[in-house]
Amino acid sequence: MILKRSFRAGFYDPVTDELGGVVDSATFPVLSAVDRIGPSSAAALGVEIGLDRSVVSRRASRLVSAGLLTGVEDPTDARATLLTLTAAGHKIVAKTRNRLAAKMDARVADWDANDRNTFSELLARFAGLRTQGAPARDPSPPELTLTEGKARGLTS
Repeated sequence: MILKRSFRAGFYDPVTDELGGVVDSATFPVLSAVDRIGPSSAAALGVEIGLDRSVVSRRASRLVSAGLLTGVEDPTDARATLLTLTAAGHKIVAKTRNRLAAKMDARVADWDANDRNTFSELLARFAGLRTQGAPARDPSPPELTLTEGKARGLTS
């Protein structure tokens, strides 16, 4: 099952509501992608997040105006601009990811430990976050919250 846009918006919007209106369910994926893959063109970000370059450019423009992204000349192609996170952009990404992890933890708080572990493991596998040959489970604590899974690189 692919998550519907309305679910994603309903999940992200309460987390981003207090961030000044520029960062929302539409613009956060752009910030998050720049954080994950580093300085990137709008075209590369579009591939990363599954959007057209022009859509990414419009969303990035809002983030540049807000001081969360900046554009620098691509050293390999003077015609291209690479989008990079500013210090404020890094802070917003970290804050938003922490809030998202807390929201996910709250969402599964009433699940038993086995279900939470299985969900975290399967979500990481679905998202392709576990490296080939890595153990299926961390043998340490028997209970693994989504926040702990994120810290161990099992979820993002």
